[in-house]
Amino acid sequence: MSEKRLFHSVAEQITDLIREGVFPAGARLPGERELAERFGVSRVTIREAEIALQAIGRIEIKTGSGVYVCESQPEDESQLPDVSAFELTEARSLFEAEAAALAAQNISDEGIAKLGKFIKAMGSSDEDVSTEADQQFHITIAEASGNAAIVHTIKTLWRMREELPDVKAAYESICELDTSTRTNEHQEIYNALAARNPLAARQAMHSHFRRLIEAMLDATEKRAMEEVQQRANESRERFLTSAKIG
Repeated sequence: MSEKRLFHSVAEQITDLIREGVFPAGARLPGERELAERFGVSRVTIREAEIALQAIGRIEIKTGSGVYVCESQPEDESQLPDVSAFELTEARSLFEAEAAALAAQNISDEGIAKLGKFIKAMGSSDEDVSTEADQQFHITIAEASGNAAIVHTIKTLWRMREELPDVKAAYESICELDTSTRTNEHQEIYNALAARNPLAARQAMHSHFRRLIEAMLDATEKRAMEEVQQRANESRERFLTSAKIG
């Protein structure tokens, strides 16, 4: 490994130790010699790694005192923002509709065949299989757009869908209610892509997400009504109990 790559690797390892609390905020890092022995590199490499970490705000090098972990760490790029299911779906609609329009101009016959297989898998009674097929359907379209930035963005949006608990629960609840509608919507997207029709592909993707948002609104309204009814029942029970005691 080149010296340039080596100090990057050491910087990443030190960052991991900071995140894990091995080197907590405000703590003084071990000296260059100890770190060099720990990572099996030269002291020059350690020095370069520390300079790189100071540049991004993870550590502070104090001349004559040592190297310290900063109290406030920069935001972890891998950390997902706290968004609602509505916000995520709105963002997905914007990005994925345009990705579909681009894909309609670029997608290969092999890509179309893959999409067809994913649609069939979406009909599986196994929710994990169905969700994975759904994800691969959308990511395949993103990749067919030929735009790496779009691919990265859509993969990140899918991470939010799967890793944010409230968002995941919202999607699971509406997907379970009407699997046939979901499959039909993906079939419409497939048809537009197979026809290499950018306008139809964009419209089909927009329609898919518009229906998801409407379903989320209906589910939210239903939950709100159930909560109101539950509170009313609890109040009634308390009143009846008090009346009996009186």
